[in-house]
Amino acid sequence: MHPRMLSAREDVRTIAPHVLHVIDRIFGAKCLVLRQISRKTPQDPQRKRSALKLSINGRFLSQSLTGVQRYAAEIVKAMDRLLASGEAPRQLLDAEWQILAPPNAQTLAGLRRITIKQVGSLQGHAWDQIDLARAAAGTRLVSLANSGPVLHRDHLVVIHDAQVFKRPDFFSWRYLALHRTLGQLLARAATIATVSAFSRNELAEVLSLDPASIPVIPNSAEHFATVAPDFSIIDTLHLAPHQFFLFVGSMTKNKNVDTAIRAAERLGRADFPLVVVGGDNSKVFGGSAAESRSGIVIAGRLKDEEIAALFARAAAFVFPSLYEGFGIPPLEAMYFSCPVIASSAAAVRETCDDAAVYFDALNADELSARMRERIELGRISPAEQQKQQKRLMTYSWAKSAAAMLEFLAKPAPDPASRRPAQ
Repeated sequence: MHPRMLSAREDVRTIAPHVLHVIDRIFGAKCLVLRQISRKTPQDPQRKRSALKLSINGRFLSQSLTGVQRYAAEIVKAMDRLLASGEAPRQLLDAEWQILAPPNAQTLAGLRRITIKQVGSLQGHAWDQIDLARAAAGTRLVSLANSGPVLHRDHLVVIHDAQVFKRPDFFSWRYLALHRTLGQLLARAATIATVSAFSRNELAEVLSLDPASIPVIPNSAEHFATVAPDFSIIDTLHLAPHQFFLFVGSMTKNKNVDTAIRAAERLGRADFPLVVVGGDNSKVFGGSAAESRSGIVIAGRLKDEEIAALFARAAAFVFPSLYEGFGIPPLEAMYFSCPVIASSAAAVRETCDDAAVYFDALNADELSARMRERIELGRISPAEQQKQQKRLMTYSWAKSAAAMLEFLAKPAPDPASRRPAQ
């Protein structure tokens, strides 16, 4: 099924069967409950209004940790701290807050103000569209990880990038068909937010939205502040401090690890290997993981403590991404004063500004040259560190959480106001 384009005034309730059809065909979900929800009778107007109730889509707690799930967890924790300390708009301090999570979800420790409630029996997108839709009825819903119930009107959804529209070659057809359809439907029922000015403009274009209607609530790297580096990983991987380059990311097409590997091979410095850290999501992206080669250390998935140690001892962090909505890993590297060699992707430049050196993501020779220059320069200079600190100060989870709360304190905007002026 190819997602059809929808008019600005078309009622989501009349086109929900398109999402049901995609879920039925791709995932085999039984969606009778969602159809019942779509026909739910309106609330009695005489019913007494209760205090504001906010629900957070907790599906991210059941997913593998990537940048999207990290964002969701850190935003929730930062909002919880602001709510617990009274640093939020009055109506949100008085509100009831809950995370609605699927039965296979992990917990989120340390929350003081936001409760976690497991609901339903389904998983994945079926849980989103059926169990969560039912449990969140009548509440203001916040979905932080790219998807959520398409029928929920009072709904803020963070879509992190427009990859499924701009780079379909990165994805399997199943993922592509579902997420394009979801994106189009959500854009007509919910308010869309995102993580960078670049993603705001991309999403506005592909979803026919006014860019001004899309709030930007950025990422940060402060989650590493509480991580104690485990330097034993240096010996475990047989590395010499400040004599290796580091790649951290999934083995997906957009992360472009193959260019980094080719660059390391062309560098021809066995004493400066490339360490590749990350898992393999090839099932979703229709690709294959990089294989171990001479001069390349495939470390696999590591703990944050081990990644922190590698950031702190690397000659430089290499980020060859072809497409990003933001680009968290370069900021994470900067947190440990690790030099950054990054692709010239627009969102990466927005995030890193002058605190990184850049190369064409498709040019392994150019990346190899940047790596050779870093070897010649040696350890990071005070001037480079100052530029990194400036970028790090630009982003914080507290700032982003405060922006999220300020937006949630306002009445939900009219869907018509999100359409671009004709």
